[in-house]
Amino acid sequence: MGKSYPAVSEEYQTAVGKAKRKLRALIAEKNCAPLMLRLAWHSAGTYDVSTRTGGPFGTMRFQAELAHGANNGIDIAVRLLEPIKEQFPILSYADFYQLAGVVAVEVTGGPEIPFHPGREDKPAPPVEGRLPDATKGSDHLRQVFSQQMGLNDQDIVALSGAHTLGRCHKERSGFEGAWTTNPLIFDNSYFKELLSGEKEDLLQLPSDKALLSDPVFRPLVEKYAADEDAFFADYTEAHLKLSELGFAEC
Repeated sequence: MGKSYPAVSEEYQTAVGKAKRKLRALIAEKNCAPLMLRLAWHSAGTYDVSTRTGGPFGTMRFQAELAHGANNGIDIAVRLLEPIKEQFPILSYADFYQLAGVVAVEVTGGPEIPFHPGREDKPAPPVEGRLPDATKGSDHLRQVFSQQMGLNDQDIVALSGAHTLGRCHKERSGFEGAWTTNPLIFDNSYFKELLSGEKEDLLQLPSDKALLSDPVFRPLVEKYAADEDAFFADYTEAHLKLSELGFAEC
């Protein structure tokens, strides 16, 4: 049984389409796709299935959530987006931030991810400490993505592939460097680089290496490295799930 999404007006749908075009232009001009994807993910990744709190509901607009340790630098994304958001007061921040994540993947050559509007903005941010810790291994990844968010092993590996975009900054995360040689292209090179071993000029975090040592994760890494279409299909499914945590009814 599919999800039942809330109805939105024709005016709202039109605003989504117009905002999407403006987001494409902004992201292409500023080369900020990785940052926009991080904003969308970090907004959604706070969802807790047991308490039904957190999730992709626009709370990153609050300084209190931007101040969470895992969100260093996301204030730049919020600031870049605000002039566009002001043009579309009808849109919720919740939808707008998730739309930016979808556009970031498309603009960099990734798959087209379905987008369903209708998220409502929540009035307060979630508690800190719900996002994954890059210094930890597969048990931690499952605790955060599976037990907390309700995602599965395939989702974990597919979502990890988004590290094909962007880089770490020492002042934000304590790590420095990019995972791939072209961090503004969304493709399957993250998995290829992971399997080819460590290189001096590329990054592999403990959470990345955990994908190789885990008996369930590794075959998926190998599958995605060999077949970009399979990665795109599974990534699309996983990103859609992540962006809709706690949203709409099954």
